Amino acid sequence: MQPSDYGPFPYLPITRRPKFRWPGGARVALWVIVNVEIFPLDRPLPRPQPGKDAKVPNVRIWGERDYGNRVGIWRVMEILRRFGIRATAATNSLVCAKHPEIVAEGVRLGWEFIGHNRTNALRLNEIPPEEERGVIREVFETLARATGRRPVGWLGAGRQETWNTLDHLVAEGCLYVADWPNDDQPYLMEVGGQSLVSVPYSSEINDFQAFHEHRYPVAEFEGMIRRHFDVMYREGAESGRVVPISLHPYLIGLPHRVDCLASALDYICGHDGVWLATGEEIARHFLELRRSSG
Repeated sequence: MQPSDYGPFPYLPITRRPKFRWPGGARVALWVIVNVEIFPLDRPLPRPQPGKDAKVPNVRIWGERDYGNRVGIWRVMEILRRFGIRATAATNSLVCAKHPEIVAEGVRLGWEFIGHNRTNALRLNEIPPEEERGVIREVFETLARATGRRPVGWLGAGRQETWNTLDHLVAEGCLYVADWPNDDQPYLMEVGGQSLVSVPYSSEINDFQAFHEHRYPVAEFEGMIRRHFDVMYREGAESGRVVPISLHPYLIGLPHRVDCLASALDYICGHDGVWLATGEEIARHFLELRRSSG
């Protein structure tokens, strides 16, 4: 991808696109993304941004995140299982070595695994450019060995990219990327003469933004999910929409928060016309729609 003042895709207003529906005539695709992350104790954590004098170990902040892998994710898994939702797990590849039990249970539940860097403590734009493709390849290969299937999707740690990231993803056979939160429908990126699907991730229907950045109360996050769904469901009567819910087990998996997720999902799943989908299913259906429309 060459540096430019706009992304590698045309601007096309959502009001001027061909209308479509999801499988079974569904109005919306519900896409739950669980960020399965690991932060080495001997490295500064990315948030708050480490300064040159950042000290390690930062036991308090590190411990809050480790809670997600020790406890929180198991609560999230049980809730999603209850509603028949197969999550997309955006997974740091180091999780495969450090916490293989999480990966094994996700595989058992039928979750999709996509690349999410080696660790969330180091983003793609923080490594030497000549190492970037090797990191992406290693993440895909590590997840393939651990899950039995090579990932076809990518969500960058911190959703950070370089000018070369999309080219590397295409070269490694990636089908879709979720770094670009600029739409309510999938769209095609043209990268080096090849196509990559952008599947919409959410910056706002995201427990990190809600609880870590904005400090919203639990009831407000549940209300946000419901209100977001209501609008997408209404607009989905005209043309399909994606409803992404972005989760981090160290945040949503806390005892005083996790029931708001269950309540919101109960509300959403009580509607007809909701397709419970993985990112790969959304991307492949979108491509099939494009092929069938000529």
